[in-house]
Amino acid sequence: MSAADTTTPAKVPPPRPAPPPVVPEGPRRRRTSSGAATPWLLLAPCLLVLALVMGYPLVRLVTLSFEKFGQSQLWGFQPAESVGFANFTDVLGDGEFWAVVVRTVVFAAGCVVFTMVVGMLIALLLQQVSGWVKTLINIALVASWGMPVVVATTVFKWLFDSDYGVFNALLSKLPGVEMIGHNWFASGPQGLAVIMLLVVWGAVPFVVITLSAGLTQVPKELQEAARLDGAGAWGVFRYVTLPVLKPIIVMLTTLSVIWDMGVFPQVFVMRGGHPEAEFQLLTTYSYDRAFVVNDYAQGSAIALLTVVLLLGVVAVYMRQMLKIGEVE
Repeated sequence: MSAADTTTPAKVPPPRPAPPPVVPEGPRRRRTSSGAATPWLLLAPCLLVLALVMGYPLVRLVTLSFEKFGQSQLWGFQPAESVGFANFTDVLGDGEFWAVVVRTVVFAAGCVVFTMVVGMLIALLLQQVSGWVKTLINIALVASWGMPVVVATTVFKWLFDSDYGVFNALLSKLPGVEMIGHNWFASGPQGLAVIMLLVVWGAVPFVVITLSAGLTQVPKELQEAARLDGAGAWGVFRYVTLPVLKPIIVMLTTLSVIWDMGVFPQVFVMRGGHPEAEFQLLTTYSYDRAFVVNDYAQGSAIALLTVVLLLGVVAVYMRQMLKIGEVE
């Protein structure tokens, strides 16, 4: 046995861990507080513009709805009088108002359903075409989306004209169909259906572009796994694609409801600035009460009730988004 074998190696003590760096409390608090204030500082210009542009009209709308304010008050011949909730009582007790509310809800629901269904179908079809075809379709969608509402309304008036309309001429080429001279605006349901097509035509591009962006986030692996498990096209869409797109669909549906409940220029221009009773929606009805009948107080009350109705839609949207956030 050698000396090296009998020698006991010396035990080396383990290295002492270095103490953690001391972070001063003062600067850290300052960074936290400044970091919390940064989003508000960035939002301040936008909030200021919104307060200036929308604050005064909204406050004036609320004050007018609780006053007696007609043409005499507008020209200064008589002072405005506070009438409490009398304007709201008169409006809510008017059967014509409730008929307009039902018509508006049905019209908006139809627009939203057709917009979402058509937009989803086009977005799904765009995933199956080549790149240059998708580019051309996107260019067409953006062009139609950017078209001014007045121009689009004028085009639709020409398309559905009773004497020179292209739509009537095309339908008349079908066997046994004679539509030359047919007036689509002779009845409220047919006329509103034409206006609904106009609204859907203008809203579909935004829905298609947004859903197309959302479809790029659907994992291809999940779709392939669903197909291997025997799921068809509908099964893949229902159990894989639809859950991923749910937050986007909720957002688009809510925005569509708000926009379609506030449709005004399409109806106003399509009917030449004087919508008939069967074409009245909440926006045009409020306008007529204020600027045709010259009862600005009742017009403001109708507009405020419309705002409250839309706030209910926004509340439902926020609740759905919070539920989705909790699940995620």
